[in-house]
Amino acid sequence: MISCDRVFRATDLAEVPRKPGVYVWFFDEIPADVPTEGCHVGEHGTALYVGIATVKRTLRSRLRNHFRGNASGSTLRLTLGCHLDLPLRQVGSRLTFGDQEPVVSEWLAEHGRVACVAHDDPESLEQELLGTGRFPLNIKDNPHPYAKLVSERRAAARSAARAVGA
Repeated sequence: MISCDRVFRATDLAEVPRKPGVYVWFFDEIPADVPTEGCHVGEHGTALYVGIATVKRTLRSRLRNHFRGNASGSTLRLTLGCHLDLPLRQVGSRLTFGDQEPVVSEWLAEHGRVACVAHDDPESLEQELLGTGRFPLNIKDNPHPYAKLVSERRAAARSAARAVGA
């Protein structure tokens, strides 16, 4: 597990390193239906999601995108918005919760904390963490049984967005 000596909130983004690495999201409130059995639980909440940042999209830019972006640029935001039952919209090729994006931002700011570590090979560290099966909100290469339901929930939201936009 990534060390939780320092976690970041939405207000701490200027302090996040501009380096590649891995980050783990902790939540003090769990979205509806998300199972937490086997997840790491600590003083900062329950670890539900792990992600990577590359040389081009550093830890700081990735976390800024998660805290303040939109559903098109952040799979975490897409997943949380779906769990918060927000209507997804397709605008051109982009997915967004439209005027409800601030709801996701506010929810993340209130309930999310993120620990990160700079790492030259973030993909291998992410794979190692995902291999533990402790992160229910990840999909790709995730053995957690809830990953399939997250994938189906996001697919249903995308399908509904396309149907409305058609």
